[in-house]
Amino acid sequence: MQRLPRLGETAAPDESPLDPTARAEMVRRLFQEHNRALVGFLVARLQSEAEAHDVAQEAYVRLLQLEKASAVSFLRAHLFAIAGNLAIDRIRKRQVRERNSPQEFFEELLTRPGPDHTAMAQEELTLVKDALRELPEKCRRAFMLHIFAGHSVQQIATQMQLTDRMIRHYVARAMAVCRQRLDEANAA
Repeated sequence: MQRLPRLGETAAPDESPLDPTARAEMVRRLFQEHNRALVGFLVARLQSEAEAHDVAQEAYVRLLQLEKASAVSFLRAHLFAIAGNLAIDRIRKRQVRERNSPQEFFEELLTRPGPDHTAMAQEELTLVKDALRELPEKCRRAFMLHIFAGHSVQQIATQMQLTDRMIRHYVARAMAVCRQRLDEANAA
């Protein structure tokens, strides 16, 4: 039976790959000793306890995929590095989603008070309609179903027999085209 290295112990450079049982035991011990600190670290970065637990779990899964025992000496540091990188990825995805929020895009157009704002909103809406007509049918349809019909990405993907990723791509593409047309009109 393979001896289980201690968490701070340095493994020999030519050491063979860890067997799955030993790797799982090391990650279990690491979880017991450091999970509270890891989740606290992630909550501070993500501002969400639920996301912090998700990222921590994903980091442990990645640790279980380690092949060489030489990584054992840096297991805790490796865990926090993995978790930190996963947190950064989550933050970036969240920022992209927020920046491309369709609801935010149309909210200003639809909530402006007064007759002059109504006329401007009508002009902008016409620009958006023209921009949408230039898009391919699937792109336009996905965007319209998401924005105006309020369907979720998953519902649209099922209905159109496409992947969620493709629907998100279509919605983002349509948003970009609409924003571009409005920016061009505002610049002119």
